[in-house]
Amino acid sequence: MKGILKPVKKGRGGVHTGHCKNTAKMPVKRIPTPPEVVIAMQQHIGAPCTPLVKVGDEVKIGDKIGDSDKYVSAPIYASVSGKVTAIKEVVLATGNKSQAVVIESDGQDIEADFKVPDVHDTESLLKAVRESGLVGLGGAGFPAHVKLNLPQNTDIDTLIINAAECEPYITVDYRECLEHKEDILKGVYAVADYLNIESVIIAVEDNKPKAIEVLHEIASRDDDDGDKVKIMTLKACYPQGAEKMIIQSATGRRIPPGKLPSDVGCVVMNVASIAFVGRYLATGKPLVSRSLTIDGSAIANPQNLRVPIGTSMQYIIDYCGGFKEEPEKIVCGGPMMGFALRGTDYPVLKNNNAILAFSKNSDKELAVKKETDCIRCGRCHYYCPMGLTPTNIERFSKARDVEKLKHAGAMVCMECGSCAYSCPAGKPLVQYMRLAKTIIREADVK
Repeated sequence: MKGILKPVKKGRGGVHTGHCKNTAKMPVKRIPTPPEVVIAMQQHIGAPCTPLVKVGDEVKIGDKIGDSDKYVSAPIYASVSGKVTAIKEVVLATGNKSQAVVIESDGQDIEADFKVPDVHDTESLLKAVRESGLVGLGGAGFPAHVKLNLPQNTDIDTLIINAAECEPYITVDYRECLEHKEDILKGVYAVADYLNIESVIIAVEDNKPKAIEVLHEIASRDDDDGDKVKIMTLKACYPQGAEKMIIQSATGRRIPPGKLPSDVGCVVMNVASIAFVGRYLATGKPLVSRSLTIDGSAIANPQNLRVPIGTSMQYIIDYCGGFKEEPEKIVCGGPMMGFALRGTDYPVLKNNNAILAFSKNSDKELAVKKETDCIRCGRCHYYCPMGLTPTNIERFSKARDVEKLKHAGAMVCMECGSCAYSCPAGKPLVQYMRLAKTIIREADVK
């Protein structure tokens, strides 16, 4: 490999947030097995799974406990060994309700007999990825086998591995680069080879020099036939890691409204997702745990942890020493695209990547602004990566004007929060964007 690539084209908009990568130098630690896990059957975008176990059943780590016959779905596995004590409805951190399988741990961490999948072509790769239970680990939660099942006669020439991790505070993708580089490379080659993709770009923000160095080393090996894998450094800017933004930066291609990455010849996968593919193809162990960044001014001992799916957030916070101050705000995910929690009695899902807790007035960038009148400064439009005018969408949402909302491009919004972050009037613009989408969807159903 010759050198490191620079972005082909800078995307529009975006904001410069504080990076606050306080846990960047902390290796991921595996948390002690919790006494109980609550494993939701809605762990992904798409159809929820149906429980395959009943109360009283004994399970091992990796036993399949939930599945669906729907295409957009992914199976769910036991994350601890022990006994199923309940199957009940629970409220998730998102506010949605889901059936869940409750497993009381026996403390022995007994694993099922894993079988390495037989992967020899595209079809067998897709089957293996579905069976692994993988969904997008960057936060979206989209079933990975659906993303990789590319439309026929589609010319895909570029696989982009998203290692940007542009959200403040979160560092688990960065640690994945440093700690699991071999898995990343295995996953990259498997997906690229079986999907016949010619070029791979691993995109990293330029504020992560150690990750760039490590990834450059694995991409420069002699076994990289045809110099297929390249590293690209992106300017540190939020939301650089958004799918549409990273495609434009890496290839110069712009995804038209209503289209997908495959329509412009690209597939984008999060770096933790591709590393998991590499591990699963080597071991056959499905997705039963994930890495989380636990940080914020209210957390006693911030750190990066590997936790079983279904672990209580309160148990994780207690392992980090609990709260050193009363939290004013608790966030699941990053401060830009995450969502505030009303408590900590929620189970971890596959696509969660952080739990942040902040004490009052200690983090000015997270303080809730007092809403005032719009001064027509235009910042929300200037910083919007999609070129929208959020204040217009706010106005049309209040009027419930479906046609004007559609014309204003409300459905194109990726809810990155750049508009609200930059608004001096403290307008809750992301909430209006979500409301606009709901109004449009409801009107289309009628």
